[in-house]
Amino acid sequence: MNQHLRQQPIPFIDTVAQRQRLGKSLDDAVARVLTHCQFLGGPEITQLESELAAFCGAKHAVSCSSGTDALLMVLMAQGIGPGDAVLCPSFTFCATGEAVALTGATPVFVDVLEDTFNIDPASLRRGIATAKRLGLKPKAVIPVDLFGQSAQHDLIAAVAEAEGLFVLDDAAQGFGASYQNRRLGTFGLATATSFYPAKPLGCFGDGGAILTDDADLLEKLRSVRVHGGGGDKYDNIRLGLTARLDTIQAAVLIEKLRIFEDEIAARNVVARRYTEGLAGAVKVPQLAEGCTSVWAQYTIRLPKGCDRDAFQAAMKAQGVPTVIYYPKSMHQQTAYRIFPVADGGLPVSERLSSDVISLPMHAYLDEATQSRIIEAVRGAVTG
Repeated sequence: MNQHLRQQPIPFIDTVAQRQRLGKSLDDAVARVLTHCQFLGGPEITQLESELAAFCGAKHAVSCSSGTDALLMVLMAQGIGPGDAVLCPSFTFCATGEAVALTGATPVFVDVLEDTFNIDPASLRRGIATAKRLGLKPKAVIPVDLFGQSAQHDLIAAVAEAEGLFVLDDAAQGFGASYQNRRLGTFGLATATSFYPAKPLGCFGDGGAILTDDADLLEKLRSVRVHGGGGDKYDNIRLGLTARLDTIQAAVLIEKLRIFEDEIAARNVVARRYTEGLAGAVKVPQLAEGCTSVWAQYTIRLPKGCDRDAFQAAMKAQGVPTVIYYPKSMHQQTAYRIFPVADGGLPVSERLSSDVISLPMHAYLDEATQSRIIEAVRGAVTG
């Protein structure tokens, strides 16, 4: 009796393939830390910070415990607090607005562009006006390099300069991407990134870093990272956090950074295959002029009238995982509904939350597997 054999599930992100590629080099890196036993502040921390700064062309890097803490540390170092407004896109992961709210400041949510999903400079200007009308003091803007593509940093910088705001770039998904031939990490006052395992450059736990050219900010960040310490660690000079990256994670990241350029190139090959294979069936992501992406996610938009739940179920039946980033924009989520949005509302964010869906994306996605995914998408769309 013949039976249709169910196809093997495809991993959404294949960390196993990367682990196999790195092999003994990762084992040796971790073993060195286990030998010297400097689990916090070991020599790998300094080495990683130096290599991260060199990679993106920044003068300084400060490693830390997560991408969220990277954002929070900069805001704390800059004295952001009650009465201040920080402008954030709504269509992003909650950490962007969460870090602002944790300081006691007010996140003011603005809309994003329909084609790139990144912050809309026109909505940013409206958000600043909204903040002022509410009696808040606009202090900063946090553009997000969403899904791996750089935001339009020149346009954002122009608005920020005109309004006296500092720019904190949230490159949690975009580290390794570039804008106008400059790597992220050199735009604005500081850039925050994440090394969560699913990120293009990920460690084996939580981790993050801040890139900056500002020496004064560097010293404040180092203080905030360890309880706000000064010259004497028992005489703390400001409020701080316990936000250190542990040495084992630094050792892992040093090894992964060695192959990161090659993985970025591979991700772009995968993205091109998706774009060619899915053209006409769904709305594929677009790269803005002057921008590159590390393709943290490959996020499509379903055609009007296509039931997303049914699409996701059909893909699952074919062994193809999908993820929705983000089914609710921040201003629609329970914890963040109390915060203001830019005048005119956030219609693009709301539309995106209703029709986006992300496909498997990593540097080790072979052509045959990707063809299977593309075929499944086309079949699920046509029903």
